[in-house]
Amino acid sequence: MVKERARILVVGGGYVGMYTALRLQRRLKRELGRGEAEITVVTPEPYMTYQPFLPEAAAGSISPRHVVVPLRRVLDRCRIIIGEVTSIDHAVRTAAVTTLATKEEGGAAELLGYDELVLAPGSVSRTLPVPGLAEHGIGFRTVEEAIRLRNHVIEQMDIASSTRDPSVRDAALTFVFVGGGYAGVEALGELQDMARYAARYYHNVRPGDMRWILVEAAGRILPEVGEELGRYTVTQLRRRNVQVLLDTRLESCADRVAVLSDGQRFPTRTVVWTAGVKPHPVLAATDLPRTGRGRLKCTAELTVDGAPHAWAAGDAAAVPDVTAAEPGTETAPNAQHAVRQARVLGDNIVHALRGEPLETYAHRYVGSVASLGLHKGVAQVYGRKLKGYPAWFMHRAYHLSRVPTFNRKARVLAEWTLAGLFKREIVSLGSLEHPRAEFERAAGEKPPHSPSDDPKGSS
Repeated sequence: MVKERARILVVGGGYVGMYTALRLQRRLKRELGRGEAEITVVTPEPYMTYQPFLPEAAAGSISPRHVVVPLRRVLDRCRIIIGEVTSIDHAVRTAAVTTLATKEEGGAAELLGYDELVLAPGSVSRTLPVPGLAEHGIGFRTVEEAIRLRNHVIEQMDIASSTRDPSVRDAALTFVFVGGGYAGVEALGELQDMARYAARYYHNVRPGDMRWILVEAAGRILPEVGEELGRYTVTQLRRRNVQVLLDTRLESCADRVAVLSDGQRFPTRTVVWTAGVKPHPVLAATDLPRTGRGRLKCTAELTVDGAPHAWAAGDAAAVPDVTAAEPGTETAPNAQHAVRQARVLGDNIVHALRGEPLETYAHRYVGSVASLGLHKGVAQVYGRKLKGYPAWFMHRAYHLSRVPTFNRKARVLAEWTLAGLFKREIVSLGSLEHPRAEFERAAGEKPPHSPSDDPKGSS
């Protein structure tokens, strides 16, 4: 039994936010029923995105709605607020929250009080001041961006198929991916497979006409799987006619021309930016201690160092790695740690409310898996290295076991099974990005005049 009524505020509905709230509502089931505890989750979206499945969603192997988990269904004992926390004053334990109704109510943020704070806003894309990036770049962190990229790639093939201008055709069939981590490599591999398959239905577009370029500022890609498998991945991509450029940076993409640090220039209509992440900006709007990189200073018990009743985990938290040989090492900001930290974090909040000793988070990193497209992958698990089909199969099996809820597992497995029996879908639904455009035209509104207003989507 908790010592006193507790109001728990969870900021963020991603891995840590959802799993922590899920753990709390299970451990505090009786307290919630008696009104002795209250769990509030503030999140910009009403769902949690399982990001490892974004490349397959972009390629059409998985339906977008099966990549997300509805929070209201899973967290049925929690209060879900769709909005954003703009600032936190932990000294008085209040958070300023803006919701969908804020503008309708006058624009003032609502102050939300709490007793225990869980900061799990995750991270955002780390962008650089590259000319043209804001206008022409495409991110790859949300399901909306994944589907937009799929529609965009098919649309570029439509443009190439219907134009007689060689320069327009070459730019449409040139795809530049910036960033050699999981997101960049897996997205490129899956989309290249999809585009090569789709080319068979175009009378004048062949797989060899498309140019795929991977730009990485470091000297290796996929550092999580080790140097040997990273070199193997580069070799496999180059065998698939992917131009892998290491120790190279994107200097500009203005005027739809990708200019690289080695002097190469590629006219292109597609620049996918996956070059890392940074802590969520809300962390800077708190009075909690942070590291030099902007993450929250945390203890091994997942409390914010020097801030009682404040907790954090995942990308937003600098958590000491007690299993590391070198002191001062922090756990990597990845999904493997986030899910396990959320379990310990939820338990520790319950322990704190009940006056019990806290647990220490200790988990040794067991390895990594990465997909390079259909039936291709690399994996390093417990020191063993796998390549090709076995690694791809392990990638699918691991993530199928980790995606939340049995409902999602069954749906994803069913889609994989059907995908093996039937042909791929190659339909672009770019008009979904601007669904009112056709009606506005019919109603006499001014037709689209800029790329962002194009009813067909991203072109």
